[in-house]
Amino acid sequence: MPGVKKLHQESENVSKGEYIFGHLFGAIGILAGAPQKWFCLPLFMNLQDGVKAIFGWANGSEERQASHVVQMVEQAFVAARTFGGALLLLDRYFLSISALQRLTEGNRASDARMHLVTKAKMNAVAYERPEPKKPGRGRPPKKGKMLRLAELFQTRAADFQTAVMTIYGKEETVSFLCLDLLWGQGLYQELRFVLVRYGDRLSILVSTDLALDATEIITLYGYRFKIECTFREMKQVIGAFGYRFWSASMPKLNRYRRKGETDPLEQVTNESARKRIRLTLRAIEGFVMCSVIATGIVQLLALRFSGRTPALFFRYLRTPSRSIVSEATVVAYLRQSLFRLFAQNPHLALTRIIRSKQQSAHPDADSLAS
Repeated sequence: MPGVKKLHQESENVSKGEYIFGHLFGAIGILAGAPQKWFCLPLFMNLQDGVKAIFGWANGSEERQASHVVQMVEQAFVAARTFGGALLLLDRYFLSISALQRLTEGNRASDARMHLVTKAKMNAVAYERPEPKKPGRGRPPKKGKMLRLAELFQTRAADFQTAVMTIYGKEETVSFLCLDLLWGQGLYQELRFVLVRYGDRLSILVSTDLALDATEIITLYGYRFKIECTFREMKQVIGAFGYRFWSASMPKLNRYRRKGETDPLEQVTNESARKRIRLTLRAIEGFVMCSVIATGIVQLLALRFSGRTPALFFRYLRTPSRSIVSEATVVAYLRQSLFRLFAQNPHLALTRIIRSKQQSAHPDADSLAS
């Protein structure tokens, strides 16, 4: 199966292996919904790593040659051109110099303005603004004193503010400290850091938009978890990752290949074999993109018809917990009532297509079908 690579996963669940072999998908979605229920409505999803050698077969092709961090920012700009200005919520892995540089280039070249809200690692360091240059020879300093952000939870504990906020649907008391510091060795871009103490948890949030308040950054980053919810629904409800496409032209996976060793795909020189591998990769991504469309339709149905169709709440034994149902509820309702809805609406194009396919010369075709 093309695109499979060794992946490292961090999890508090000890039953999960630290390293797995699988596909690394990246997805861009938009936050859609109402205060009662938010969805991450996926726009597109593709393989962002493990496929560089395959796309490198095309002479002069630069597609997917960049890191998946840069690819995510580039795909976000594609969406931002349609929707206008955007705020991109990313996990902590995506705070990198290459991502910030690509963000700056995109803002200069595009009319759409985009900012990042992400999370820094606990071992991150930042720099204060440089002091004014003293008279004399020499270039002006680019940075000031270095700060280890994790140590500020102790050294500046008295400066933390407290606020009651809604996080993950619950009101919680959060302590935070907001600082504008320089970040990135050699880049020294000014970012807004928000040190958050939430119960026993410590987090360092980052925003490229210096106009956002600390409470807004905390609230926005809480919405990022909707991405994980969408992946879960696509996996468990839609079956988006249940594909079975492979090619005999793919070389055997070397599970012990070290970083820097030659990729086995470089040994594939036959053009017909390369074509079969590319078609297999296209089938995988096409299957997932069809599932993305299905997921978006189900989410839109839940948002639009939850208040107009009482039958959507058939899964609840007592009072519904939310005014907008989940993707799983919509799918269960469609399984029960889809064909009845087709029969009640014979004017629909899809209904006419099904009727035309059901026509047969056999006199007992209708009774056999029933």
